[in-house]
Amino acid sequence: MPAQPANDTPYRTIEDVEFGEGVTVFSFTNLYGCRIGDRSRIGAFVEIQRGAVIGSDCKVQSHAFICDGVTIGDGVFVGHGALFVNDKTPRVLTEEGRPQTSDDWELLPIAVGSHASIGSGAIVLGGVSVGERALVGAGAVVTRDVPADTVVAGVPARVIRQAAARTGAGPAT
Repeated sequence: MPAQPANDTPYRTIEDVEFGEGVTVFSFTNLYGCRIGDRSRIGAFVEIQRGAVIGSDCKVQSHAFICDGVTIGDGVFVGHGALFVNDKTPRVLTEEGRPQTSDDWELLPIAVGSHASIGSGAIVLGGVSVGERALVGAGAVVTRDVPADTVVAGVPARVIRQAAARTGAGPAT
């Protein structure tokens, strides 16, 4: 695995990242303690936190936030400003009034299957999975699992259509 992405863009924070071959990372990104697969492209103003895994051939558009506990399969599109949230009850202080630590909350993992698409501005809450080739509409709030080959949209996200299972890359249409 290369120590750095293929391009030489300034103004980014990259610490303890495992890069695949041919990864491109644009300016103004924060990447730390994550893994990014071969040929993936990470847009400007993206943050990918410690523990997150991005598959090969993914495209993460600008302003996306991918937190600890998120695993994204191969060939996934993550739209502009998409957010992943790994904690359903965030707090600054414990009940006793002391600052929370990692021991004071439960990380809720998120899995996104290969060839899925997450629309711009979508929010995916912790503890859910988005199936292979599923499409999450722009601005949707995903509060429960999305089956493979399904299109969801709305707040909360609801099934718009279920497509016949397909083989190969790309979202169901």
